Amino acid sequence: MSLTFDPKTLAELAALLNETGLSEIELAEGDRKVRLARAITQVAVAAPAPVAVAAAPAPTAVPAAAPVAADLSKHPGLVKSPMVGVAYLSAEPGAPAYVSVGQTVEAGATLLLIEAMKTFNQIKAPRAGVVKQVLVTSGAPVEFDEPLVIIE
Repeated sequence: MSLTFDPKTLAELAALLNETGLSEIELAEGDRKVRLARAITQVAVAAPAPVAVAAAPAPTAVPAAAPVAADLSKHPGLVKSPMVGVAYLSAEPGAPAYVSVGQTVEAGATLLLIEAMKTFNQIKAPRAGVVKQVLVTSGAPVEFDEPLVIIE
């Protein structure tokens, strides 16, 4: 079977993967599909996490989060990523973060942004509560269903 997808379109989609940090894009024409995917290196994601969360408590918080990863998925206040993209904790570089640990938020408050396909999507608090953990760093790629924030 021969696919007739435009090579220029495929090259543009591949470039878009690199620009946005997305891990995959799927294109369909009628009943034919092509999926472009790239591996995301975990080293780039893991290294900034301890530095950006907090200066002193971060090393303590990150190791504590790793063994409890299975428990995080069941946490009732867990906010997960609804899409693949790049997380941003503030509206622009140098601006204060939308939320910080210990802050009280109302339902519907913006927690962070996820950029996907050059569109910034607001991730809102599903309920009111106190931000207990911010599990991503600004500029880090995120996957679908990845834990972002815990609100209690």
